[in-house]
Amino acid sequence: MSASTVRVKIPRAPAGEANPLAPAKARYSEDAGTADLPGTFITAMPPLADAEMRELEVSGVNTPYSYARVSYHDKKKEHLYEVIEPQLSRHEREVVEHLKSTLSRIMGSEVSNLSASDKRTYLRGEVEEYLRTRQIALSPLSTERVIYYIQRDYVGYGPIDAMILDPKVEDISCDGVGVPLFVFHGTYESIRTNVQFDDEESLNSFIVSLGQRCGKAVSVSAPILDGTTPEGHRVQATYAREITTRGASFTIRRFKEKPFTPVDLVLTGSASEEMIAYFWLAAEQGESLIICGGPAAGKTSTLNAIALFIPPTAKIVSIEDTREVNLPHENWIPGATRSGTGDRGPDGKAAGEVDMFDLVRAALRQRPNYIIVGEVRGKETYTMFQAMATGHTTYSTMHADSVKSMVNRLENPPINTPRILLSALNEVIIQVQARTEKGVVRRLKQVLEIVGFEPETNELITNTVYEWEAASDKFTFKGHSFLFDKIMEVRNYTHDEMETEFQRRCAVIHYLVANRINDHRQLWRLVSGYYKDPTEVLRRIGAPEVPTATSGGEES
Repeated sequence: MSASTVRVKIPRAPAGEANPLAPAKARYSEDAGTADLPGTFITAMPPLADAEMRELEVSGVNTPYSYARVSYHDKKKEHLYEVIEPQLSRHEREVVEHLKSTLSRIMGSEVSNLSASDKRTYLRGEVEEYLRTRQIALSPLSTERVIYYIQRDYVGYGPIDAMILDPKVEDISCDGVGVPLFVFHGTYESIRTNVQFDDEESLNSFIVSLGQRCGKAVSVSAPILDGTTPEGHRVQATYAREITTRGASFTIRRFKEKPFTPVDLVLTGSASEEMIAYFWLAAEQGESLIICGGPAAGKTSTLNAIALFIPPTAKIVSIEDTREVNLPHENWIPGATRSGTGDRGPDGKAAGEVDMFDLVRAALRQRPNYIIVGEVRGKETYTMFQAMATGHTTYSTMHADSVKSMVNRLENPPINTPRILLSALNEVIIQVQARTEKGVVRRLKQVLEIVGFEPETNELITNTVYEWEAASDKFTFKGHSFLFDKIMEVRNYTHDEMETEFQRRCAVIHYLVANRINDHRQLWRLVSGYYKDPTEVLRRIGAPEVPTATSGGEES
């Protein structure tokens, strides 16, 4: 991909301009011949493009090479996300272009079998050897800049590599040629960036490379790409102007190496500590659950967080279109659908296609204790509810904003699940994305229990356990939980013993939140330890004697 075809709008740092991320004496020179002078650096931090802008934060995403800067324009009232990468002199740019055209011819096929880190090491060696044998004069820092761009474009994601590496970026969106890319930032939400594709050829080439990463072909005849990269990023893209009139487009949802945890739900205000303790008891009891909500409400994140409470001895099978669930459990089989090739047959499937229905049927033969279905929307739902009815605990998500709309979607085409079968479901969470004084927030609006089925009215009987009050941004316990009744019956607990056990779980959750233990593996070790020896865990975290209350889990 030619460097001239993808524009990263970075103002040139004037000679003598100090880099706030470098030592005080650092300076930038356009002349590559002076790049190795004492105090110089690989990447200069350019000044803000407008006097009306003020810098909010600068973070290193691939130090000392690339950085992300977020600024705010006071007059326009908008944010800007800037990718800051090494600024190349004319000589360095020529070397980069020459190396790109040459390396593609001299690299062997064995490179494709290497890991990403090994590829970077291999490319570094190839570049250094090529420069030495061709006697191309570059200073050490110029060499580092050149190697960065070679590694970025051959191993990384080219002009969006810094965004992919930034843990605060959730989504990356390109709407067409000559249009700035946008990112959804964890702090500032949707922000325009300083990166854009200036011509169709470079953008089309990038879309093809995304397809190759996902192991899928995209072309004029098949212009829609829907896949997952080896790193787990979810990709949806369109090719050329076949179906998008502004040119090719793509949306990449970054896969989080560190998944959302129950502690994150509390820290972000999405749920209370008592609600998390309730979910812990529900997961241990084997309650089947569906999380309902609109787009970007955080359904899958909540699903992953609750699934961390699944007992360590349980066998789990997850089924998704694109890989998003990430669990620390050893006895876990992650499954993903795959697209077929060629025309669709009489059954509506292409040759080699494996859909959600196939995976759900296969999962039932694997003798799982828990089945996690990323999102239900087709005929696999009927099989999933049959699995619930036969004792398999099932977690899933779906697009719906209430129990009533959930039931309507489940009953009608293309799902067509009989209402009587819906009574096998135990728990429903309604999650929303709402705008408050704090900005756009995600909240668990309601936690409901499916209590039974009323044959005379053909209605499901529900009980609201927790509810979010938008005015106060607080969660309220509604007075009674049938889950507690069920646990008391199964374990032969008295009401006081049930309350004591609930308060113990709350004490563990409080410890995790107070110490901000949101690494999923560290949290998992404490939760699995509680399953084995709760007394030892309570002693280790220094939990005080748990008082016996009379509220049945009501928040104080």
